[in-house]
Amino acid sequence: MSTSDPSKLISKADKLTKLSLTRWSADWKSATVLYEQAANGFRVARNYEKAKLAFEKASQGQEMLSSPWDAAKHMESAAALAKELRNWAEVIDFYRKASELYMQCDRPQPASDALAKGARALEDALPDDAIQLYTDACVILEDDGKEQMAFDLYRAATSVYVKLEKYTDAAAFLLRLGLAADKCNARNSQCKAYLSAIIVYLYAHDLKQAEKCYNDCSQIDAFLGSDQNRCASKLLSAYTEGDVEEIKRVAQSSAISNLDNVIIKLARKLP
Repeated sequence: MSTSDPSKLISKADKLTKLSLTRWSADWKSATVLYEQAANGFRVARNYEKAKLAFEKASQGQEMLSSPWDAAKHMESAAALAKELRNWAEVIDFYRKASELYMQCDRPQPASDALAKGARALEDALPDDAIQLYTDACVILEDDGKEQMAFDLYRAATSVYVKLEKYTDAAAFLLRLGLAADKCNARNSQCKAYLSAIIVYLYAHDLKQAEKCYNDCSQIDAFLGSDQNRCASKLLSAYTEGDVEEIKRVAQSSAISNLDNVIIKLARKLP
């Protein structure tokens, strides 16, 4: 059974990759198989630290074998284990490395997904880093002309910004979602994003910016004739008049009830 001992598999693999007087070239093909077996063995045994290191080595092996796709998969496995170990710096590094490897394969969707997985893992521990990963994940899809695939990422980043009480940044990301939706002809998502941005500004007690946002978005035909536009107009009028009861009534409207939960909560707390 010694051949199935993960530690012995690692030791054997390491020897295959080291040059010596009797070994003039590294046998990465054989070593990588052993690293993979060891990684899975350690993971089953719940020795996550050693499993993580083995997956790193397996990833390196696949890179040496010119197989970036398999290398990326192993790097994601290492990242998932780093998450279990709450090693947040490695979570960032590993998911970024996985994303880069997927891009080497010309696969932007998995590359973006890898960054998004890292972002979700970091939301509570390192929210600012999570936002950066979400942003970079969005950029990959934007550059590939796949904005519609990024809608959930825009919303996730917005949610983190709201938790951090960075309302201006949250509104800016919602407007970015609106622009992406416009490019995809996703009119409903576009209008909901604009109304959401206006609500965020109002929650931040920035009536002037909310009005500017409304006026700018109303230059867009899709928004101008929408239920979301009418809702925003009623909300701004109620604010201008100081009509608290009307604000509360509008906050219960279907136009707002159909927004994301994080925005609904803000709206229901107005003014």
